[in-house]
Amino acid sequence: MDPSADVPVYDIDGFENSASDVARLHRDGRKVICYINVGAWEDFRPDKDAFPRSVLGAANRWHGERRLDIRRLSVLRPIMERRFDMCRDKGFDAVEPDLVEGYSNRTGFPLTARDQLHYNRMIAEIAHERGLSVGLKNDLPQIPQLVGDFDFAVNEECAQYDECERLTPFVKAGKAVFHVEYEVPTGDFCPQARRLGLSSMRKKLEPGVWRKAC
Repeated sequence: MDPSADVPVYDIDGFENSASDVARLHRDGRKVICYINVGAWEDFRPDKDAFPRSVLGAANRWHGERRLDIRRLSVLRPIMERRFDMCRDKGFDAVEPDLVEGYSNRTGFPLTARDQLHYNRMIAEIAHERGLSVGLKNDLPQIPQLVGDFDFAVNEECAQYDECERLTPFVKAGKAVFHVEYEVPTGDFCPQARRLGLSSMRKKLEPGVWRKAC
């Protein structure tokens, strides 16, 4: 974690950063979001053995990841609760749960939009029970149903796919939208982002401190 960026909010990996890292950012006046993958198993996480093989589905596009059967709420909830306990105990302000749109991807399971709504609302509930704010990552089609359950939104590449206006319900509700593009030049998406009220920037796909903000 590089603490040098002059920004009000950091979104960093929950496992790979310590309580002292979070405290350092807090001393600098930052809010800190805890990144946690809730939609895929990752073979490099310390709790990887907590997931039974029966909930592991198709490989994700990232090496070492397999999609989860999010219908298995009773299995996944205690695992996610422990992960969110970690975020709380390290002092994070909020959580960014990733891969919450499995129903629209190839997972190896017959997931439905209703399955996803149940799971996403469970994730938001787990965060709120621990005093953490929680962001909705992508899952644009379900924003109308979920905007009331989530405190902010995180979006990747809505400009590239001409979808940014679908984030308007969050803005209208007075909730932040943190938006990033990787391929589209800032000159092409920043005017629309400013018009829509998004907090937007361009970053490299590989995580790092470099950014070009709108």
